[in-house]
Amino acid sequence: MKKVFVLVVLFVLPIVAYLFFASGVYNFGKLPILTTEITEIDSNPNAIKLTNNITILGFLGSNIEGREGNLFNLNQKIYKRFYEFKDFQIVMLVEEGKQAEIEEFKKELGTFTDISKWRFIFTSKEEINQTFKSLNTNLKLDEKHSSPYVFIIDKERGLRGRDNDDDEGVKYGFNTSSVADLNNKMVDDVKIILAEYRLALKKNNASRSK
Repeated sequence: MKKVFVLVVLFVLPIVAYLFFASGVYNFGKLPILTTEITEIDSNPNAIKLTNNITILGFLGSNIEGREGNLFNLNQKIYKRFYEFKDFQIVMLVEEGKQAEIEEFKKELGTFTDISKWRFIFTSKEEINQTFKSLNTNLKLDEKHSSPYVFIIDKERGLRGRDNDDDEGVKYGFNTSSVADLNNKMVDDVKIILAEYRLALKKNNASRSK
């Protein structure tokens, strides 16, 4: 029995591990680019940018109170899981004049979360609409310039999503009202784009070391 155990450890487990990681590389292919050249955020003097960041982009507009549940869902299911990754951020576009409501929300969220990667940009209705329009999706903002959907934006300001989703066909965004959508789909897609950039970084480092 001991010999069999040793043989399993020496020969079978490495093969299983190889197959696991090989399948992982296949599964973590590139997340499709659905839209390019998303409008850059004009956030001076905050200097918060989409370029060179992996961004979860959302639209609160003036509907802060109505979207608090959505934000907590996003915080629990996505932010807490990924915020420690370099260049990861969540950016929410908020209508000017809602600073007090956002500060109150940040205070509440900050009691149990490191909120350093949560970014809130205060801007005009026109800028919010322009940015949303640049995503070129089949979704719409409501009358308060708000949406329950959030979007994955890559470092080159491309909208990433699914072009062959089982439920929606083309999936542009993720519904923060639905824990299932965040758990079953968004977590996987964020993993894919993070793995994509990590793999690219490893390749670049390997090329430089040659």
